[in-house]
Amino acid sequence: MFNLNEQSYIFVFTGPDGAGRKTVAEMIHRSLHIPPVISYTTRPKKPMEVDRQDYYFISEESFALSEKNNEFLETIKMDGYSYGLKEKDIEELFENNRSIIMVLNAEGTKTIKKMYGDRVIRFFIYENTDVVEERQKQRGDSQEDILRHTAHYEENMQYKEECEHAYKNFDSSHTAFDITKLLENYLDEKFLEE
Repeated sequence: MFNLNEQSYIFVFTGPDGAGRKTVAEMIHRSLHIPPVISYTTRPKKPMEVDRQDYYFISEESFALSEKNNEFLETIKMDGYSYGLKEKDIEELFENNRSIIMVLNAEGTKTIKKMYGDRVIRFFIYENTDVVEERQKQRGDSQEDILRHTAHYEENMQYKEECEHAYKNFDSSHTAFDITKLLENYLDEKFLEE
């Protein structure tokens, strides 16, 4: 496991699928230049997704080989597909950056929190089910995917109370602006400690 120093943070964006966690994380990445860690997955690419930007879309065989070689920091299986974060990707990002961004589901977030403790700051991004379903339709998700995601909605919402911060994402720009101000406080604290 990669060792974080006391001035580094992992900012994790979690919450129900379709609530806008990835959109908010991307806005914060652009405004504060905190790089995101890109996960690997065996699931098919959705219409709006870009390989190597949203995920590394890889085969089951390739994923299994990386897992066998202990390349992943953490992996989860969800709805029959594998997801994982590679330790080398995290190490490389921390070589030139003090903080990084991750977009994870609750299970992945719990794993990272257990590994890195108070160096992990969790932002729970949520919306009600109607809004989440509408956003999934707009991004081109199939009805099957939408039903699968909404089946996990309540389960995902239960994690909200465990997170350091929670935001109802009625507007991604406003949410990202509010979180950016908060993140600047975390980042300023680090500079003051030097």
